[in-house]
Amino acid sequence: MSEDDTIAPAPQPTSEENRHASWLELFFDLVAVAGVAQIAHLLHGVPDMSDLGLYALLFLAFWTAWIVFTLYANVAYENTHVRTVLAAMFGMAVMAAAVPGVHEGDDQHARVFALAYVLIRGLASRAWQHRRQILVDWPAAQMSLGVIPWIVSLWTHDPTRHWLWALGIALDLYVTFAVSARDIVERQGARERHDDRPARRGSARGPSLARSQTEHLSERLSLFVLIVLGEGVAQVVEATSDAEWDKKLCVLAVAAFFLLAALWALSFEHGYAGVPHLTAGVLPSRAGLPLHCFVSGCLAALAAALGAAAGHLDTLPDATRWLLCSSLAGYFLLSGLAWLGKAERERRWLLSVALPCCALPLLLAAFGAHVHTVTVVWLLVLIALWPILYERMVTKSPKGVVGTAT
Repeated sequence: MSEDDTIAPAPQPTSEENRHASWLELFFDLVAVAGVAQIAHLLHGVPDMSDLGLYALLFLAFWTAWIVFTLYANVAYENTHVRTVLAAMFGMAVMAAAVPGVHEGDDQHARVFALAYVLIRGLASRAWQHRRQILVDWPAAQMSLGVIPWIVSLWTHDPTRHWLWALGIALDLYVTFAVSARDIVERQGARERHDDRPARRGSARGPSLARSQTEHLSERLSLFVLIVLGEGVAQVVEATSDAEWDKKLCVLAVAAFFLLAALWALSFEHGYAGVPHLTAGVLPSRAGLPLHCFVSGCLAALAAALGAAAGHLDTLPDATRWLLCSSLAGYFLLSGLAWLGKAERERRWLLSVALPCCALPLLLAAFGAHVHTVTVVWLLVLIALWPILYERMVTKSPKGVVGTAT
């Protein structure tokens, strides 16, 4: 029997194009707004390496909690258990509320954050067990290996606790890339064949394989990136509303808006599922989902840096300048990885666009200590606009061919 014979496709509406995020899913995504905002606040002021490391760790945990239920609703469709999703939503809200305390080293808040994460993952695992399905795209969604270090962390303190959380995330990534969903099904089937207990009435022995519905998942992933970009606007609005409105601040606000607008265009007009230069069907979900996570993390970090820039209108502190520039460099590095997945990739594009867009922000971070804040942001705007302008120029050229995103 082939793998495709055992795959149970997600329930489909009349037309895949007609399926959009439900009201429950949109309500669920609102929690992502609170979570991203709280986690982005970890980078306010002048963040150090420990702040950046904690930000990356908490963002990965929050995104993981979000994606496991995003995938569940994607596959379950009309059979989604509302109470289960609402319970997960409450758990994510608790995680978001605990973030400031985790940053301050409060043991109680850290334990609550870890406990909420463990319960969310347990709910997801139970939901998949009820469906008797193994998700091909993301097997870690229903496996508990990566949760074990989080459980152990409930009885530890910083910094051991944080290392255990990082181990849990690493184990999830290992499961995602190293474990075959079909192998999981075969092991589960072998276990049940040795189980003498009769199967439950009306249920078949052994789980089946399931795949996510591509277009619906793309919409959910895109909504998450929109949330992150919206957080960037909120950061700038919050920072400028409390400051004295002078010429420098106004010019900076305009530059920040243009930068976010350029990133929106790259992620949606020239990308797919919020990932710039990605085309539908080019990468498997196992590669595309981590790419989405890291792109979102870079954008959230950039949003926090833009908010901090409004408080330093003359020159940026070194840490803030590095955060702002390296976040944009990371965004373009990931877009270059997405482009490499295309069959029609061009070396010229990598040399003319990907390389300079990654290198120039880092050069600005390294040598821009005396460059005015407004100038730094406008230079980043020009860097962000360059891939769009390059694509238009090559597309108009009769000899140039550029792969565009759907």
